Amino acid sequence: MINTPTRNPEEIRRNELSKFLRSRRERINPESFGFPISSRRRTSGLKREELAQLAGVSVSWYTWLEQGRPIQVSEQVLNSIARVLQLDWAERKHLFVLAKDYYPTQELATENTCFISSSLQQVLDAFGICPAYIMDQRWNIVAWNKSACKVFADFSSLSPRDKNLIWLLFIDPSQKEILMEWEKEAKRCLAMFRISSDQYIAEPWFTKFVNSLKNISPHFRKWWDLYDIQVPQGKCKKINHPVVGPLALQPTTLLSAESPELRIMVYTPLLDEDTNKLTKLNSV
Repeated sequence: MINTPTRNPEEIRRNELSKFLRSRRERINPESFGFPISSRRRTSGLKREELAQLAGVSVSWYTWLEQGRPIQVSEQVLNSIARVLQLDWAERKHLFVLAKDYYPTQELATENTCFISSSLQQVLDAFGICPAYIMDQRWNIVAWNKSACKVFADFSSLSPRDKNLIWLLFIDPSQKEILMEWEKEAKRCLAMFRISSDQYIAEPWFTKFVNSLKNISPHFRKWWDLYDIQVPQGKCKKINHPVVGPLALQPTTLLSAESPELRIMVYTPLLDEDTNKLTKLNSV
């Protein structure tokens, strides 16, 4: 029996990174960057030296990276390589996981690289009078339907920072007015946010986000230090809407096979009168 040497996870990732970079480099048309294609050109796609030039790194360094050598690489350089390789959102995430074993850092409420397909938006719109929105892993609301804007907030008019659900809950005064049990809801969401974001505690964006909220919101500062943790639960959300009055909505969380990192939140009315109110609200 032949014993096969066991490779460690880091070595496996570097090997996959090598194959991934080469495959993406070979699919880029050199002419799109102004490099002529001659009959003597042996490489399909960009050459290593061409990619290195466009990404602003040395040829030898990029060669080592593509060969899967154990070298250090910064997020800035990976982003530059991703730009040259014209990687989409999913491919960029894959690049970071292979190169650094974590997702690319992004400002929680100032940058949103999520791509929402037209089919996902159609799913949201199909819920009709039921408010529905999509959240990413960092609680950024990245898509919504008309009813969500009518019931919770006009997301289309909010800044990227204010589209973060935790930020919105603690900073937007209108949330305290429309949520009948704002304190319970804020504490519950905060406890769920803590457990869902524990993988990010060492990342700069997370520290900045938490510190910013601590400085602005006394409630956040007090409750964050309690270290409450809670798994997701579909608690009924009671709303005192300024137009149609009280609403009782039951939340349901759905996952998308095409984007498993996203959560689709749908709120359905519990009573016939709530259904009538949502119908009236969406007809305005």
